[in-house]
Amino acid sequence: MSWKSRKSALPPDNTHGGRQLARTLSWPHLIALGVGAIVGTGILTLIGVGADKAGPSLLLSFAIAGLICMCAALAYAEMATMIPAAGSAYTYSYVVVGELFAWVVGWSLILEYSLVVSAVAVGWSGYAAPLFHDWLGVPVSLMQGPELGGLVNMPAIAITLVVAGLLILGTRESATLNATLVVVKLVALVVFVTMAMPAFETANFTPFMPFGFAKSVSPDGVERGVMAAAAIIFFAFYGFDAIATAAEETKNPGRDLSIGILGSMALCVLIYIAVAAAAIGALSYHAFSNSPEPLALILRELNHPWAARYLAISAVIALPTVILAFFYGQSRIFFVMARDGLLPQSLAHVSARGSPTRVTIFTAAIVSVLAGLIPLNELAALANAGTLVAFAAVAFCMLVMRRRAPDAPRRFRSPFPWLVGPGAMLGCAYLFYSLPQTTQIYFFCAQLLGLVIYFAFGNRCSIAAQAASMGSI
Repeated sequence: MSWKSRKSALPPDNTHGGRQLARTLSWPHLIALGVGAIVGTGILTLIGVGADKAGPSLLLSFAIAGLICMCAALAYAEMATMIPAAGSAYTYSYVVVGELFAWVVGWSLILEYSLVVSAVAVGWSGYAAPLFHDWLGVPVSLMQGPELGGLVNMPAIAITLVVAGLLILGTRESATLNATLVVVKLVALVVFVTMAMPAFETANFTPFMPFGFAKSVSPDGVERGVMAAAAIIFFAFYGFDAIATAAEETKNPGRDLSIGILGSMALCVLIYIAVAAAAIGALSYHAFSNSPEPLALILRELNHPWAARYLAISAVIALPTVILAFFYGQSRIFFVMARDGLLPQSLAHVSARGSPTRVTIFTAAIVSVLAGLIPLNELAALANAGTLVAFAAVAFCMLVMRRRAPDAPRRFRSPFPWLVGPGAMLGCAYLFYSLPQTTQIYFFCAQLLGLVIYFAFGNRCSIAAQAASMGSI
């Protein structure tokens, strides 16, 4: 049986005809990719969802989620430089533990990336819909999913297809455009903090923790608390794992991957704390809870309509960087799993430009349906479940390798690994517990479906299974 087998830590060479990704990225591209993935729907849209769950203690929720993600980022940086191959947590799991464990992690990543792209597309639509309605007269029913009273979220579908087209065009071209749009997004957040801080009132932080620390069900039936909010806005921090999926396309992975992962994560933690503090200090959290465009709403309430419009336009222009980064990661995970034979190998075809075109088209079809029909909060919560599994798996792999191969070359070594690794694993477990119960049920159902697919197809068709079959002849 191949489910116990492990694969080589080395990336494939050019003997994989038509299945080798081109090395075109350097560390500035990776930092831009990470910031583009991390700074997005989480701070521009989910800050309203988080405020509804935690009140002013949303700041603490951001700090806790950021700390757990920083531990995971340190583990990612070490593993990425040890195993500079595409696939991030899936590949590390395959090399360190084995095929079945890797499948569970890879299936979780597929779930994560598909839902993240869909969620960000819906978040983008939340900012774009008012502009489309005011300027072009597009009916609201065509810009919301059925659960919100509409027919289908056409802007979310449209932006998904546009980003898919960019990725098919080429990795370097997409990364360069991404870097430009990241600057637009960061300038918009600086404008928000600058305009909101003069209205800062300490009274808006009292009471600081109205719903308590642990997840609990409030009288209106909603799960609230600091950790309930952290479990949702955790969505706002991950994205650095998309950098790890770029290992095979990085010119100098031993150096550039750690710079990209840790640099983008540190920058984004600072940005998030500043924006969240300015938002809550400027306006009572009740006023922007669950708004599809909370930061723009705050600026309008502060009588800065031009700044609100600028922020909305910047979000419409720059939020696609998040879609691009996660779409990129999704296509690379899919690609590597197909190249390993766990998914149909016909999907692991690379175009003349070095892009996995077939996987990108297939992913776009799935994501478009999700973005068009499902609301943001449900997408974000389910995406978080898959990510928490992947983050815990990477921390576990780092600890295993510290025991198994303590002297192996590491271009980056995590400080305090026996604190960082367990911290990431236990933190992810607590955040998973803090997710809505329905989300946990959906996640386990999705994992059962994944195991059915693995034992029906992947376990028989993987490269490892074929090699074992040849060896037994």
